[in-house]
Amino acid sequence: MNDMTLILASASPRRRELLAMTGLPFSVDAPDVDESCTLPPREAVAELSRRKALAAAKLHPGCAVLAADTLVSVDDTALGKPTDENDAARMLRLLSGRWHQVYTGVSVVSAAGTLMTETDVTDVHFETLTEDDVRFLIATGEPMDKAGAYAVQGAAGLWIDQLRGSHTNVIGLSMTVTRRLLRRCGLL
Repeated sequence: MNDMTLILASASPRRRELLAMTGLPFSVDAPDVDESCTLPPREAVAELSRRKALAAAKLHPGCAVLAADTLVSVDDTALGKPTDENDAARMLRLLSGRWHQVYTGVSVVSAAGTLMTETDVTDVHFETLTEDDVRFLIATGEPMDKAGAYAVQGAAGLWIDQLRGSHTNVIGLSMTVTRRLLRRCGLL
């Protein structure tokens, strides 16, 4: 391992926990960036993770920076974080009884300034949710700050019966992609 300074350009506690699995020391600095994007979900997460990584790299020259962005997608339509409880209920009903995709873009800017970006996708299937199930999930508060209104590692995991791909990708940071990018910039 290298003792080069690594910056995580994300305020997500879940991403902090996942990145800590690498054993690398890191600091957190999540700069404010424009997250509006009209690209399809796979391209959007790559673009948004690049924006975040480059913004943080400007603030921390000579440091490696890691950033990520995650979107839930149904029929190639992105589901971001819900705006309110009604929007969360709409999203959960849309996910009920069907497959959807979770895309995460991961970008790393090396200490030398080289930008690397990869995207991962995981297919997730929800069992059918009843209206009581939807009300229960909303009452937990869990949906309100999560893309697609759910967390696989939270209460919604009770209804996720199949997953194809990386579970850490669904949490918000594909560790396979992260390891590969950190290795490419000499940190692992």
